[in-house]
Amino acid sequence: MHFGGVSKDMMSSVTAHHHLGLTPIKVRKGGDDHEGEGSHGGGDDEEHQAEPLSPMARMFHEPESNVYIVVLVGFKSPIDPHSFKANLAQTLLKHPRFSSVQAADEKNGGELKWVETKVDTDNHVIVPMVDQDWTCNSSDKFVEDYVANLTKTKISMSIPMWDCHILNLKTSDAESTLVIRVHHSLGDGTSLTTLLISCSRKVSDPDALPSFPAAKNPRSSSEWFFKKVPLVLLLIWNTFVDVWMSVATTYFLNDTQTPLKAPPSVSFTSRRIVRRSFSLDDIKLVKNATNTTVNDVMVALTQAGLSRYLNRKYGEINKSKEEGRIIRKNNLPKNIRLRATLFFNLRSSPGIYDFAEMVKKNSKFEWGNKIGYALFPFTIELKDNPLDYIREAKAKMDRKKATLEPKFRLLMAKFFMRFYRTKVANFPYTTMWFSNVMGPQEEISILGNQVSYVAPSLYGQPVGLTIHVVSYGTKMNMVVSVDEKIVPDPHQLCDDVERSLQLIKNSVIAQPNTSHL
Repeated sequence: MHFGGVSKDMMSSVTAHHHLGLTPIKVRKGGDDHEGEGSHGGGDDEEHQAEPLSPMARMFHEPESNVYIVVLVGFKSPIDPHSFKANLAQTLLKHPRFSSVQAADEKNGGELKWVETKVDTDNHVIVPMVDQDWTCNSSDKFVEDYVANLTKTKISMSIPMWDCHILNLKTSDAESTLVIRVHHSLGDGTSLTTLLISCSRKVSDPDALPSFPAAKNPRSSSEWFFKKVPLVLLLIWNTFVDVWMSVATTYFLNDTQTPLKAPPSVSFTSRRIVRRSFSLDDIKLVKNATNTTVNDVMVALTQAGLSRYLNRKYGEINKSKEEGRIIRKNNLPKNIRLRATLFFNLRSSPGIYDFAEMVKKNSKFEWGNKIGYALFPFTIELKDNPLDYIREAKAKMDRKKATLEPKFRLLMAKFFMRFYRTKVANFPYTTMWFSNVMGPQEEISILGNQVSYVAPSLYGQPVGLTIHVVSYGTKMNMVVSVDEKIVPDPHQLCDDVERSLQLIKNSVIAQPNTSHL
């Protein structure tokens, strides 16, 4: 069956489903064959040097969390496939994770290990034939449909688990689109994004790496302890409560069954990934007026947008049940429990590094899945004053900053994945996932091609709704990944978030003295 001009069989020819009941994989080592164009030689042939997968990497091979990262990068010029493949050999393939397969070690109970291999870029770079006569609106839909079809497939474990799809098709905001797909076991979104950014340069200064908002340097533990002794007990208490709630959620404390709550089987369904851009200046206007952070504002917008969306959905349900009655303005049930799994980067030395630093042994950058997560409760209700969403979001985010829950969750996942398999090692069964990342402050080029947008997302996760928020230049991009049976109208959800931003911005302008928030 042809799908948006691209056959599913075409994409499936380079992908395959896999299960964890693995047979040993025979790997071609770097010296076995003569290297052809676009190939990358592997490293040491000694089997004993194969590195086992970390517990977090193995977690992303579990059936209910077999997750893939998908990054859409829009460019302002077409992509030359031959130059792209040549550049891969000098960049991505120099990183061992992208030139290694995950092979089962028979001598060690079938444990998965990283084994370097020769990479044939023809197996990883896909350039489908596309019709250049699309209008911008239909080409936007084509890219969206192409990615949705891609989420129906997996990558074979007989090759390194990544691929790139080049779509040389003009859309409403790009001349071409690069779709990068990487299995989450190779590394988290921060790893992939940092590696990608390390290959980029400022458009205004082609020799300079992009600049990011300055990260606050954490105080040493001893300095923090002696200056903040009164908060230690609160930190311990908050951590205890949060970890208990997370464990309770794993076993019995479920979210309310709203129209956004997906069944556990959602891990195995395809996803539709859509995006919406907001003005970063508008968000900073709200941030500065309310004395909050960009993250606080984005959480508040998400909470407000979800409330508007669910109010409409419950209104449709009530209308079908109460035909002929007066339609109510507020259709939301009371006391909805809707929580997000909120992800945190736990690296001790976050930042942007040059590519040479990224790929060298004992790099300062901590590659892998260095993420923790916490449960974040969204209050679903319609508020008379839109600024109340900001107040609530700030209070809840401040509370989540006073807990060690993300670090404990990472430690628990590592321990139980390694020594004792139990449900506690899995992701909690919440309604949605949420992640917010600050991107480059100015426009960048990657391998000489100027970037118009960057949109990261996921599929294979055990929730029907995932929202990523990432800034780029003067824009804030919201990327929404949905199971269409759960959220059949993701663009409407984006509309609701956009409308919420407008209402909050108008309230800030009308009430200039809001810094007491």
